[in-house]
Amino acid sequence: MPEAIAYELAKKQKEISVAEFFERNKHILGFGNPTRALITSVKEGVDNALDACEESGILPDIYVELKNQNEEECIVIVEDNGPGIIKQQIPHVFARLLYGSRFHAVRQSRGQQGIGISAVVLYGQLTTGKHAKIISKIQADQPAVLVELAIDTNKNRGEVQHQEIMHWEKPSGTRIEVCLKADYKRGKRFVYEYLQSTSIVNPHARLIFKEADGTEHVFERTADILPKKSEEIKPHPYGVELGTLIKMSKETKARKLASFLKNEFSSMGDRTANAVCDEAHLDRNLNPADMSREQFLELYQAFKRVKIMTPPTECLSPIGETLIRRSLKNETQEISPEFIFTASRPASVYSGNPFQVEVGIVYGGNLPKDKAVKILRFANRIPLLFQQGDCAVTTAIASIDWRRYGLDQPSGTGIPIGPAIFLTHVASTQIPYTSESKEAIADIEEIENEIKLAFREVARKVQMHINKKVRRVKTREKFDLITKILPEIAKKSAHMLNKPVPSLEKVITRIMDVVWIEDVVEYEKVRGKPVQTKLNITAGKEPAESGGWIAKSQIMIVNYKGKPQKFNLYALFPKNAVVGEVKPKPTKVTESYIKWSLESIDPTDKIDLFFELAGLNKGDFDENDLYVQNINPTYVIGADKWEGE
Repeated sequence: MPEAIAYELAKKQKEISVAEFFERNKHILGFGNPTRALITSVKEGVDNALDACEESGILPDIYVELKNQNEEECIVIVEDNGPGIIKQQIPHVFARLLYGSRFHAVRQSRGQQGIGISAVVLYGQLTTGKHAKIISKIQADQPAVLVELAIDTNKNRGEVQHQEIMHWEKPSGTRIEVCLKADYKRGKRFVYEYLQSTSIVNPHARLIFKEADGTEHVFERTADILPKKSEEIKPHPYGVELGTLIKMSKETKARKLASFLKNEFSSMGDRTANAVCDEAHLDRNLNPADMSREQFLELYQAFKRVKIMTPPTECLSPIGETLIRRSLKNETQEISPEFIFTASRPASVYSGNPFQVEVGIVYGGNLPKDKAVKILRFANRIPLLFQQGDCAVTTAIASIDWRRYGLDQPSGTGIPIGPAIFLTHVASTQIPYTSESKEAIADIEEIENEIKLAFREVARKVQMHINKKVRRVKTREKFDLITKILPEIAKKSAHMLNKPVPSLEKVITRIMDVVWIEDVVEYEKVRGKPVQTKLNITAGKEPAESGGWIAKSQIMIVNYKGKPQKFNLYALFPKNAVVGEVKPKPTKVTESYIKWSLESIDPTDKIDLFFELAGLNKGDFDENDLYVQNINPTYVIGADKWEGE
């Protein structure tokens, strides 16, 4: 009797390793064509270098070099000053896919799957047959090790082809050199753009890019402080799946359901754990290891019905409005933008995953007025260069009616047209990428809504700035005209009537009918001792750094109305700044604004206000953001209506 076909088919079936899978599906990882392969290789090397330096508390100095071998092959070199990698770990880190320390950690990080740099080594091996070279040094008093690596795709393991001890002048660091099939001529421009974008959202890093012809591009760091370290948190009940919940119960050391909930999840105290058990009709003393699938299903559904606090946000490390503004200003110097505004939303949550949105708008200068605005997209400090049309960032921007904010948008939807650059950064413990190549963010409603809210906030700043500027110019022209013509008329009239020249203050006031507010910000270089202020001491803050700059702001208020005016004035400043001297004494000082309660200002009287800020770089605070309260804002030139905190 002939053997059944099923047996024949069974003989052909065999397990494939993850390395074999990606060997045949390299486009999934961002190696779809030679141009993208080059950018992806540089990107993965730089991401690893940044993560390694930050986790070790080292300000990153990263060197990227491209060597064009021929029309099809290019050597990519990425070198850092990080902690190095111990010799035994090199084959695992660089030649083993889905191997890493961040996959299970619930915190913000660039790498998520443990695929990136190993995929670069695999791609180089597949397309050129050449081995990757890795140099690593872990201490200044120890020699470096050079390892040549290949990947055994059947076993998903690294194979050391050659190893030797060598001298390397660096105190510590890692260097990877991979030869791969790539389009150098087209790709080098994208590599430059990627590194430029990376420097914007990583202001603490210094990047050097050396092209094949020896041309060097240096992206200097604009901040000497490392980002806030993201702390690992436990999974949130809203973000866990049923199968994961069952798996966690088998791995926990807890022997009671209530303890399991409190120990293995974030935002679960005694009260919340008991509420979930009651909602699921389960005994809180039940052993998780003895629970049935049906009981876990009840528990899983109870999570959705009980109100649980959002997860803690120490797992996130946003860039901050001041540093985004500083980086954008540094990278757009040649454009000479008219202004740069930024906004940062409070942390939010999708499916139990904390995330935070930061945005910025660069406006005016030499930017083209008849082209679509340039969109810069970032996720966990990584530039997203491709698939812009499939990204939640683009969808959110296109859904806003930008016409009301002064930009051209013919249909009321779509990417607006105007002299602007839009920046968006999403920080999260789990970025919902559309693919493993990490090029676009999936359409998650909560993320899209936060992006829209952030851009509307910054767009209102743009609108207010433009309106304020227009009103100031018109009022200034009116004032200049009055102060030139009226005195001449008064002189001639007085001469004709043989009478003294009359006072024109009341006439000018009646014609102007505004409260004029004018301000100027100047910087002074400070050397020597740290700047200490009363606000430092009362708020428990450290003194501002020794040296650096102090921003000195002067505000002049003139009452050109016919009656005395009484109102409150608010001056906003960056939250990371330290307030120094303030004159006259303010009514209130918080971490983000100064408030003065201005008593009666008589017609034509002038009041001068002054304050200074330390802890900033020159240019971080270019102009005052002023608001008034208890006065009709339409009477005020130079400030907007205070809407409250």
